[in-house]
Amino acid sequence: MQLTRAERHQVKLRLGLSGASGFGKTYSALLLAFGITNDWSKIAIIDTENGSASLYSHLGDYNTLTLDEPFNPERYIEAIETCEKSAIDVIIIDSISHEWSGKGGCLELHEQLGGKFQDWARISPRHQAFIDKILHSSTHIITTVRRKVDYSMDADMNGKSKVIKHGTKEITREGFEYELTANFELINDKHLAKASKDRTGLFMDKPEFIINSATGKKLMEWCNKGISLDKIKEEIFKCETIEALKQLYAKYPSFQKKTHPLIMERKEQLDDVNGQLISSEQVVEPKELIENGNNSSEQ
Repeated sequence: MQLTRAERHQVKLRLGLSGASGFGKTYSALLLAFGITNDWSKIAIIDTENGSASLYSHLGDYNTLTLDEPFNPERYIEAIETCEKSAIDVIIIDSISHEWSGKGGCLELHEQLGGKFQDWARISPRHQAFIDKILHSSTHIITTVRRKVDYSMDADMNGKSKVIKHGTKEITREGFEYELTANFELINDKHLAKASKDRTGLFMDKPEFIINSATGKKLMEWCNKGISLDKIKEEIFKCETIEALKQLYAKYPSFQKKTHPLIMERKEQLDDVNGQLISSEQVVEPKELIENGNNSSEQ
């Protein structure tokens, strides 16, 4: 356990888009993704919306992966891993609502177990594994979420029950947006958006706006500030001693999980070099001793 100085690192974006049907979640996500990568071929959509991802193929040659029911967490994870293996830069999951409330999703799985509170002990870890996959992916990820009107039954001053409308609510497990870099809510069918969560500080408390590729570009510029993993990799393979590798490993604690295999690889390279030098010295040394001995006797 040790204190380290806070440093800004380059990160992969975790973006959320939520809104009612017809508000432009898929279209906005595609424009965001293009702004991030500037290459349609490096974008993939995991489509749970009956092929709606292909409706915007005129925009560019992006990739689609159709995900049908059952919408359990493991199938979402498999879809993400398929995209990662294809060298995709930006994955759009359209949408994650099915993982929670769709056919074979978490709510249905819970009901199949009996619907008791204690049954969540078997479902929550599966849902968390899906969330962790999003958070730890090697790519930028954009998720879309459906929204529905949220109502409750309250009593008025006369004690009579009445329906109270509380705005809209995301159809996924509560708290998901707090895991994201930024979360944008599309508020009408004109594609106007506002930030409900924003770690970048670029959009929070700003006027409503229309998401486009410039939005993605702005987010990418923010994302690229700070220390990158590529820079650390260069430093690792410039190290000439084991001690230098130890110091470098300690220097970037937040990257240790990713740099450990590279550190070990470089250590093996240095061990091989040192071993060859020792072996070479062992072969040459006896010859030098003989020559030195002859020279001494001649004198």
